[in-house]
Amino acid sequence: MKILDRYIAKTLLKYSLSVMVILVGVFAFFKFLEEVDDIGRASYTLLDSLAYIGLMIPSMAYTLSSLIILLGAILGLGYLASNSELVIMRGSGVSIVSVTKTTLKISIVFAIIMILIGEFIAPISSDYAKKYRSQALGQRVVTSSQKGFWIKDGDNFIHVDRNISGKLFKNVTIIKPNDFNKLDSAVYSDSANFDGKEINMQTPKMYQLDFDNKFTKIDRQILPKYTTKVDFDQELIQSLKKDPKELSTWQLFKYVSFLHANKLSTGSYEVELYSRIMKPLTLIAMIVLSIPFVFGSLRDSSLGKKIFMGVVISLFFELSSRIGGMLSLRFEFNHLLSASLPTAIVFVIAILMLYRVSVR
Repeated sequence: MKILDRYIAKTLLKYSLSVMVILVGVFAFFKFLEEVDDIGRASYTLLDSLAYIGLMIPSMAYTLSSLIILLGAILGLGYLASNSELVIMRGSGVSIVSVTKTTLKISIVFAIIMILIGEFIAPISSDYAKKYRSQALGQRVVTSSQKGFWIKDGDNFIHVDRNISGKLFKNVTIIKPNDFNKLDSAVYSDSANFDGKEINMQTPKMYQLDFDNKFTKIDRQILPKYTTKVDFDQELIQSLKKDPKELSTWQLFKYVSFLHANKLSTGSYEVELYSRIMKPLTLIAMIVLSIPFVFGSLRDSSLGKKIFMGVVISLFFELSSRIGGMLSLRFEFNHLLSASLPTAIVFVIAILMLYRVSVR
């Protein structure tokens, strides 16, 4: 049985990797077409665009993981079915349940690898890719995260600890150097509003430094308000705010907790968080669904039909998941229910189909 398990594992792994290479390659090609218009701007070259796309590949692979695993299982088992190897297995006493268990074990290992890539490698590589691209295009952002950002505006440096909505900032510091490139003053405020042209700080603390004497003198005063004009606009600030899909599950959990603590809307972040939590069950459901689909057509050697049906099933599932998330945001449904319901439906259908095929 171990020999049979290794053979099935080798077949499924070969087809899953082939599907991943093809799908990621197609998406990377279209991503490159998007970058063509920017090649030649500032110091952004062809090699820079290729490096940027290469760093985005882990994120693409994780996004396509459901489709990769489903098609890998369908194509691998379809190959065994087209060569009548599944018929021989069943004729020699191997049950559909046994093949299902073997397929699940192999696919779950592959799914775990994909989840690890999505949780630990993809966020880091995507962040670095965007910073690399911004620097090559000559943009002014020094660094950014989901919490906030550093940005250079003229000679000043601005730090925002929390970028709430692109218009409301928390814990803002403006650092101003003097003509000798030394620290001249720093202004700090717990909150500030940004209207696209000015940063308006409420009851800020201003620290003025004096280097004329042997000892540095720091003059501290509290102002009723402080307003400074900036060169960047609302569009740039909005671009620094990461999409929920770009965050790891742990980052999503911390951000949802922060929004809850500050009584702010968690909408899209909560939907994405619950979708991530359901991701392992979703992958298992897709694998179980592929088993009866293949065993139900052992005499059919058309891999094209299996590929088409696999793509349709995966796209329908992804579409229903996104529609469920949008409906929960629009009508304020339970976000956990909207994220888990499509997976639960697929699971029920897969179990019923598997039972029907196994009792034949």
